[in-house]
Parts: sequence; structure tokens; C-alpha cells
Amino acid sequence: QVQLVESGGGSVQAGGSLSLSCAASGYIYYRDYCMAWFRQAPGKEREVIATITPSGNDIEYGDSVQGRFTVSRDNERRMLYLQMDNLKPDDTAMYHCAGRPESICSPFPERYRYWGQGTQVTVSS
Repeated sequence: QVQLVESGGGSVQAGGSLSLSCAASGYIYYRDYCMAWFRQAPGKEREVIATITPSGNDIEYGDSVQGRFTVSRDNERRMLYLQMDNLKPDDTAMYHCAGRPESICSPFPERYRYWGQGTQVTVSS
């Protein structure tokens, strides 16, 4: 059983920063997993924020967060991170980490096998 648990969400004013973390546990060889951050706002589809390959060498960002968010991972600790800077009200959403046991990442949520419950991020203007 693989578990992903996010933390670090909260409320912040526009222009502020937040850092999210995702801890992986269970029967998972983390170094083999592509990891990703997605978000979903009420009434909207789930949106890819960032993907990072098992080695961490290849990273992709969604257009809406490019240049403001930074994804990273620590394979030794089985952790995934998301640094969010210059936050905007449109960034308000539930943020989820996701993993798939593949070396190639995907921007499509249906391609991910494991999901965390999510952590809420609220940005006020």
C-alpha cells in the first residue's frame, strides 16, 4: 500500500509564498516514480502544476505557474516539494501530489496511480 500525504497549505495574501510537501510511505521504491503536483478548484477540472522525473532531471510546469512555482524532490527522504511564490487569487485550490511508477511523466491526472488527499491553498486579494 502506497500513501501520499501533503502538508503546508494555508491562507496567504496575493503576492505571498507557501511551501507544500508530500511524504510518500508504504511499499514504494520512490526512486522509480514520476511525481507530480496537481490542483483542483471548485467547479474546475484537475490541472497539472508540475511534474518531475524519478531522477529530478526533467521538470515541467503548467503554463499558469511557470516562473512562480518550483518543484523538487528528495529521493532519500521520499519527499516531494512545491515552492509557490508570487501567489495569485487564481491559485486558490486543493493541491494534490500524485505518483506513477514510470520514468516518463505525464500531464494527465488519469495516468497517475497514487494520490494524496490534498492540502488547501487559499490566496486572498
